[in-house]
Amino acid sequence: MNTLLTLSIPLLFSSLAWSGYLEHDQDVLIPDDWTHAGRVNPSEALELTFALKQQNTDLLEETLRLVSDPDSAQYGKYLTLEEVSSLVRPTELTQKVVHHWLQSNGITNCLTVRTQDFLQCTMTAEVAETLLPGSKFHRYIRDGHSLVRSSAPYSVDDDVHQHLDFVGGLHRLPPKGQDLRKASSNRKQKRPKAGLHMGVTPSVLRARYNLTATDVGTAQNNSQAVAQFLEQYYSDADLAEFMCMYGRSFKHLSRVYRVVGTQGAGKVGIEASLDVEYIMSTGANISTWVFTNQGRHESQEPFLQWMVLLSNMSDLPWVHTISYGDDEDSLSTAYMMRINTEFMKAGVRGISLLFASGDSGAGCKHLGKGQNTFRPSFPASSPYVTTVGGTSFKNPFKVTYEVTDYISGGGFSNVFKMPDYQASAVDGYLKTVAAGLPPQSYFNTSGRAYPDMAALSDNYWVVMNRVPVPWVSGTSASTPVVGGMLSLINDQRLLKGLPALGFLNPRLYKLKGQALFDVTEGCHASCLDEQVQGQGFCAAPSWDPVTGWGTPNYPALLAALLAE
Repeated sequence: MNTLLTLSIPLLFSSLAWSGYLEHDQDVLIPDDWTHAGRVNPSEALELTFALKQQNTDLLEETLRLVSDPDSAQYGKYLTLEEVSSLVRPTELTQKVVHHWLQSNGITNCLTVRTQDFLQCTMTAEVAETLLPGSKFHRYIRDGHSLVRSSAPYSVDDDVHQHLDFVGGLHRLPPKGQDLRKASSNRKQKRPKAGLHMGVTPSVLRARYNLTATDVGTAQNNSQAVAQFLEQYYSDADLAEFMCMYGRSFKHLSRVYRVVGTQGAGKVGIEASLDVEYIMSTGANISTWVFTNQGRHESQEPFLQWMVLLSNMSDLPWVHTISYGDDEDSLSTAYMMRINTEFMKAGVRGISLLFASGDSGAGCKHLGKGQNTFRPSFPASSPYVTTVGGTSFKNPFKVTYEVTDYISGGGFSNVFKMPDYQASAVDGYLKTVAAGLPPQSYFNTSGRAYPDMAALSDNYWVVMNRVPVPWVSGTSASTPVVGGMLSLINDQRLLKGLPALGFLNPRLYKLKGQALFDVTEGCHASCLDEQVQGQGFCAAPSWDPVTGWGTPNYPALLAALLAE
């Protein structure tokens, strides 16, 4: 899982919200791990993304509720991309005003998407700084990777302000990937005794979650995907070696069906390898896509590029798993609200989006003078995605019951209100553990609570550079595992002529923990201070903000989600 450096943002620009600043609350500080490499040449080409105001977002949200609620007559009656476009397409006035604004500044090299709510335009840095007063483009380098961003907030003309949500490509540097290996000098790899294991592999996962050798995909119209936003890649040779070592007991595929984007010549990454190897061994024998580093220009935001891409492709996999997140407080509200709308656009098409909950427990933001608060992560905190937390075996060398993984991200959003589908479950948790809760100054009891469910996130084996690597951990592991199981359930639904699961949360919460292994032991990490002493929330019976409803009991979950 990836998180930005902890940054404190001064509210320097909050007073400018009224005067053309679309993202007045966006953190524009450059993290310390990026090295400044100077101002961009005025004639250098940049590509910026303009997010045009959409229509009918309230109707979009209501449509998502209806197609995702198993008690609704509209359940599973998903929209096509063309129908989504007809619903949310910006008004003719919005399109006209924005196009005129761009053209009057000499910007004509623009591409749109099928929903017509994004414009991607190429222009020189000089033109961009004129178009967006306040912006100042600089080059920054980290680990040999170069990006262009603005060091200061941008504004737009008053006459276009109401027609745009934000402009992409000025802020939001990609977060740095965390080290997923929990190396420990006192861990000696001895040959395990009978009934023991030395880490999580596909056979261990299949044993714990009750998948048999016959639980593999067979439907022709099923597919799944992982999305990568860091400068790392998976290797076909590693995937083949992984399946040779760990996939002999079940039918599987050893090649990715489609790569969207450019694999490039970058280094093989442990997170990229983890995602691909485990979604393809849990969602075995299912066609798998990899979305990788769509950014073609240094000024592009890879995550935003992926979101734009979803608005331009009518044929997409049913399940997407994404191990990516930023601190909520480092992102502008305008940006997050618009990304939420993009999640809704995917949901009404029947696409399931799964995000890792993060590897920082409840997180911690230092407010100064000894005051701290928990720090939620986005998109994990979005009400329109399914967020996956992490667990460990009670006995790390046996397939036993699970307890919390202390790194498992979870908590309450400070931006998004609690959705109706989870209100009863969360209220039950807050009442049950009231005496043991952290002080209320640390979290927002009325915010969207996450995660929604969990899976093992500790001590995985991954093949990288043709070599098995042990002790890989993080919710980057649990998320593709859950995604693969949902793909298997989709497979059975599609074979029976039923629609794909789509946005899972309304149905998941109506199960009330049925078909999941409840995790009731352990707590996750948080602020190291006198009040909470490093402890965030703790697991409890039913839903909790560390492991959600628990981990999948596959045959029971399949039966529950196959029921019409």
